[in-house]
Amino acid sequence: MASSDDDDTRNTSTSQVVTSLVFNIVVFAVFFISFILLRLKIKRIYQPKSSFDLINDEKKPQPLPSGIWQWIVPLLKKSDNFIIQQAGLDGYFFIRYLFIISAYCGFSMLYMFPVLLPINAVNGVAKKGFDMLAYSNVTEKGRYYGHVFCGWIFYWGFLFVIYRELTLYNSLRHSILASPRYAKKLSSRTVLFQSVPDQYLSETEFAKLFEHTKNIWIARSAKQLSKLVKERDALALKLEAAETSYLKMAVKAISKEKKKKGGADPSKIANDITQYVPEKKRPSHRLKPVIGKKVDTINYAKEKLPELNAKIQELQNKHMEEKPMNSVFVEFNTQYDAQKAVQMVSHHSPLSLTPAYVGISPTDVQWFNLRMFWLERLVRKFGSIAAIVALVILWAFPVAFVGMVSNITYLTNKLPWLKFIYNMPDQLLGIITSLAPTIALAVLMMLLPIFIRKMALIAGAPSYQHVEYFTQQAYFAFQVIQVFLVTTLASSATSTVTAIVEEPTSAMNLLAENLPKSSNFYVGYIILQGLSISSGALLQIVPLILFFVLGMFLDSTARKKYARFTSLSSMAWGTTFPVYTNLAVITFSYAIISPLILLFACVAFFLLYVAYLYNLTYVFQESPDSRGIHYPRALFQTMVGLYLGQICLLGLFVVGKGWGPIVLQAICLGVTVFVHLNFNSAFDHLMAFEPVDTMKALDGKSNTPSYIRDFVEPEKDEIKELPPFQIKKYHPRSSSQFDQRTTSILSDNTYEIQTGVFDTDNENTLNTVPLLADGDMTPVPPAPFWKRFLLPHIYYSYKAVKTRLPEIYNLPDPTEITDEKEIKHAYDFPTVSAKCPFLWIPRDPYGFSTVQIADLAGVVEISDEGARFTESGSIEWETAPPSYNDSQMQVVSNPFDEQDEDNLQREE
Repeated sequence: MASSDDDDTRNTSTSQVVTSLVFNIVVFAVFFISFILLRLKIKRIYQPKSSFDLINDEKKPQPLPSGIWQWIVPLLKKSDNFIIQQAGLDGYFFIRYLFIISAYCGFSMLYMFPVLLPINAVNGVAKKGFDMLAYSNVTEKGRYYGHVFCGWIFYWGFLFVIYRELTLYNSLRHSILASPRYAKKLSSRTVLFQSVPDQYLSETEFAKLFEHTKNIWIARSAKQLSKLVKERDALALKLEAAETSYLKMAVKAISKEKKKKGGADPSKIANDITQYVPEKKRPSHRLKPVIGKKVDTINYAKEKLPELNAKIQELQNKHMEEKPMNSVFVEFNTQYDAQKAVQMVSHHSPLSLTPAYVGISPTDVQWFNLRMFWLERLVRKFGSIAAIVALVILWAFPVAFVGMVSNITYLTNKLPWLKFIYNMPDQLLGIITSLAPTIALAVLMMLLPIFIRKMALIAGAPSYQHVEYFTQQAYFAFQVIQVFLVTTLASSATSTVTAIVEEPTSAMNLLAENLPKSSNFYVGYIILQGLSISSGALLQIVPLILFFVLGMFLDSTARKKYARFTSLSSMAWGTTFPVYTNLAVITFSYAIISPLILLFACVAFFLLYVAYLYNLTYVFQESPDSRGIHYPRALFQTMVGLYLGQICLLGLFVVGKGWGPIVLQAICLGVTVFVHLNFNSAFDHLMAFEPVDTMKALDGKSNTPSYIRDFVEPEKDEIKELPPFQIKKYHPRSSSQFDQRTTSILSDNTYEIQTGVFDTDNENTLNTVPLLADGDMTPVPPAPFWKRFLLPHIYYSYKAVKTRLPEIYNLPDPTEITDEKEIKHAYDFPTVSAKCPFLWIPRDPYGFSTVQIADLAGVVEISDEGARFTESGSIEWETAPPSYNDSQMQVVSNPFDEQDEDNLQREE
């Protein structure tokens, strides 16, 4: 029956893939050519980190070659320490993930194509197009053994890759957290305890629980204070915009007058701004939207701001009288003390003084969630998960419809009115069945991240990093269920619906036969991600529009223009990782069933690797530091693809009654489960905490960046580590005796001990000592690639991986708070020490801004330094906005040097 249906139904596998490929190649070509042409002309968008002083000087990379193509090879040769320095630990592991998947798919093709493609294609059931290369074309049961043994190599091989990557992650993360840069961070020494019993909501009582505490912050409610601070900040910035608009109207009026008179005598220009801006044109606003009373903005702010400042100051002075939340931040003397505290059992009651977190920066705290006690947290977490599950179920309907459209030609036998699609040209039919569904699927998935992040906050995530971590898990579940499983099942069911209606008892056989056909849809989806998405990431259409188009209309003040220019994009790992993890899951699920998918996945992931390698090292700033936690989760999530692929194969063998392959496939699945469980038991605890042997000295006596002895002999010289790193921005590729000729991921000398002349007297270096984790002072010997690949316990050990770190990890972080007065308030509720914004208006050529500043004396701090109006009324800025120069508002240096100004002038 199925064969007769195939005679009546037009198989579109070839047109699907070819149409998607051609369309996306065209898009890729347009986007990529546009990128290489604009890269040198618009450096603010495409080379901001190397062209302007927008990041710390220690991280500013050397520009890539200026040629059209010459930049590609140097980019691919960038070393690990360069990538870590520019992209951070999170960015480095994301780039590495893309490369690993691409490389593994490429390697797997070497043995799968010669074995499986002939097995699938020769003497099959006469499928056409790409379907003839898939499992569904096989008729002889004996051929299933080829799929089984290829599956063993493929799936078990990737388990070993996961082991290597977990070993690398574990060693690299611990070496970074034990480095002077991280060990000295305030966040590395501070622990957040939640669900704190009332007894310990006192600094005196809490200090009795732990030794070596330095500062204790009891989080206190500040709801009314926060509301007033928010109102004051909004009004102050509204005043800044009003003053800027007021001055701009005057400057433009004078410019217009000059044009009429053919130039005006400066001495005849009035000092009174009201002569150029009538009373009725002064900036105004409504106190409430639409129906509120209309007031003069400047006069209203002059009256209201002093009132708000007085109320806020009063509440700030009384803040310690507010009811404490049940969360406490505790700073310890060292990272070692903090790690001890976070790992020990602190209270005899269930769910008290838990959860405890270390490594949360003050700027990343979600203050609202510090008030929750354990019961509310459990209820909220359950409610958030329930809401996400409900949305997954409801979202299945539109996603299933997309999957049905991708196989619409198979419905025409029972729905004759659909046969009009056969009158369409092949190209249009391919667009309807391949391109349109993939784009629709991508658009559907774009709407979810906002909702999921909201659920993360409701669930009680205490920091930005925990919001992203929650989002990664939930969004991956959406991706796998909706983008993959629902679409696959809907697509397979659609292609067999007519046969199932006529012969319901054959439903399982028919679904098994047609499941591989869904791979054609995902080939199109992978092509879309690999070609259009990668080139789109390079071209950055959205930032380009935001910077030049929206910036022109929305940036009406000097502050907004400054922020537009100096703010760099960053990655949201919670929604970025799952997209590509799911892409890997799809690839691994279909790798044996339809091996051709490996070719497209290899190319797609490599193009994505190049795009994100460029963006993360030369365009994007680092996201809030998650210390690489998303990478092991992505690796474990990729194992879903291993399970789905093996379960699908097992089901296909059962339907095909290949009893020998069934047993062998069950063994393969059992080994995967066994290895997975052991991965969890081996690495889970290591990935959550910092081990003692990476914090204590090898000699058992010396101090380290993470550990200080209780009693130190003052005259005893501390042992220094092997020669400290040279003080450079990053290792050049010739910094070792071994020439790095491969890409950074496979670099031969990333594990070598650095030799040469070192600056041991530089005042910025932090002298450290050999650690217990180093074991001994013997360097890891060089080895060929195959040996390094097979022995990760040696070549990805702590000692070997430690040398991958950039030199800056041996230096203090220049952005870290060091002043004790500032540290005293670091983990206070932000509004407790908040000040009224320091306003910034442009200086005009006629002295009006000086008059306005004097008029606001005693109301608000305001300056016209570093920004000016041109005679035509446009705004230009030269330096950062003025500030109080305190812990909340640090002065930022001029983002231009002489070369930067030349770059900007060329862009203009």
